[in-house]
Amino acid sequence: MIMNLFDTISEDIKKAMLAREKVRLEALRGIKKEFIEAKTAPGAGGELSDDTAMKILVKMVKQRKESARIYQENNRPELAESELAEAEVIEQYLPKQLSAEELEAELRTIISETGATGPKEMGKVMGIASKRLAGRAEGRAISETVKRLLNS
Repeated sequence: MIMNLFDTISEDIKKAMLAREKVRLEALRGIKKEFIEAKTAPGAGGELSDDTAMKILVKMVKQRKESARIYQENNRPELAESELAEAEVIEQYLPKQLSAEELEAELRTIISETGATGPKEMGKVMGIASKRLAGRAEGRAISETVKRLLNS
């Protein structure tokens, strides 16, 4: 039986509780809360696709890293550490992130598929790139690379 991401997270919460892994448990409970909110949102019909789940996880990692950065700027390393530890747990449920070289190669392919030749066509490339690379690269990294490739 293939388990979806929601079921996997629920199982992992039980394992983390048994193993008394506080940080892991906290991160997993946060994920489950977000998933439940997405499932019960108007129009979701009580369903949560793995695609939607991936977007939620990417957003959560981004939030944790941003919070950690703010904590570090405010000289609160213990809070930053906790946020980064949670981000690490959440990232385990995402596909392997593309390296800068892999990202550039993927984007060159997309640019040639779309026939984009300059910065004015960035939107066309970003639309496809965002869908195809969802969960495997940060939006900012994608747009910066697309901009650089289209301007060269």
